[in-house]
Amino acid sequence: MIIPRILEKTLDRQLGKQKVLMLYGSRQVGKTTLIQHIAAKHKNEMLFLQGEDLQVSRILQERTISNYQRLIGVKKLILIDEAQAVPDIGKILKLMVDNIKEITIIATGSSSFDLIASAGEPLVGRQLVYQLYPIAQTELAEIEDFLTTASNLEQRLIYGSYPELWQFPTTEEKEAYLKSLVNSYLLKDILMFESVKGADVLYRLLKLLAFQVGSTVNTVELGNSLMLSKNTVERYLDLLGKVFIIYPLSGYSNNLRKEVSKSKKWFFFDNGIRNALINNFSPIEGRNDIGQLWEEYILSERMKFNNYRGYQPQYYFWRTYDQQELDLIEVNNRQEITAFECKWKEGKMKTPIAFKKAYPDAVFNGITQFNYLQFISGKST
Repeated sequence: MIIPRILEKTLDRQLGKQKVLMLYGSRQVGKTTLIQHIAAKHKNEMLFLQGEDLQVSRILQERTISNYQRLIGVKKLILIDEAQAVPDIGKILKLMVDNIKEITIIATGSSSFDLIASAGEPLVGRQLVYQLYPIAQTELAEIEDFLTTASNLEQRLIYGSYPELWQFPTTEEKEAYLKSLVNSYLLKDILMFESVKGADVLYRLLKLLAFQVGSTVNTVELGNSLMLSKNTVERYLDLLGKVFIIYPLSGYSNNLRKEVSKSKKWFFFDNGIRNALINNFSPIEGRNDIGQLWEEYILSERMKFNNYRGYQPQYYFWRTYDQQELDLIEVNNRQEITAFECKWKEGKMKTPIAFKKAYPDAVFNGITQFNYLQFISGKST
């Protein structure tokens, strides 16, 4: 099954503009497949380089214009997969794009701490940055009708949306793939750091977070459970965010005394990863965490939808100390507020009184399984 990726069209529009196009995303989200599709359309003017290939890395590290001119020749499109594996990649890309005319470079990376750290400063003004996620519902909307989407919703809440899942016909194969993904691929970039104590402690940290989805996280308590300091836990959370496994939401506050503002919630970009960590692929009926699954799914799909259409608000949750709360707050660059509350079952949802008084101009949306598609794909139910 071929699923069209929105970013493929976005990258196509940028070709020929003498820029470095940085494509980030966790391992196995389809970055290599995406750039291979682009390569197939431009095979006569394209040079494909694998950053994890030691010979490629050695050639690129000879940082001279003549070396790159010899390597590139008359090609106009340079694709570098897993570019974070090449030392000093930022300086290399800068030298290429500044001195070889009419080229476009697409560089992919599975960890932003490697690629951003090494490429960021040298490429100021020369790069455009994009993030690729697991398959988004807004992408599936192009090839699915409403009935198909509705029948597949439970599968996506349980198994998530990593591209490889579409080739597995059985639930057993999907479960095995997700467990392998968690154990073998997702932590690979972090474990290169000598200061990280090992996969086991990261796995246990992620498992603790998986049980706390939708709740505020206390890093002191996490540290006590893992026998780590608060600072170490916070550093590990930051690293896990930079390999695109999890992301934080902070509490939103405009100085209303009762608002929670210093706590954070951590969510997984993909439900399948979360369920693999807690080893629970049970059907929705009878699960006691359907609220968590639904909230996490809606938040991640909303972020995908926004990002792919070029809308990048700031994201928060909202809560008061007397337990009035909202799942998601979006604040745009004009400081306009849109609020979302996610409920699996249909029912009347009201704006919390304290929120309505504090932010009377905010827009409120109640999201259930009966109206969710318009918020995560732009399609009406």
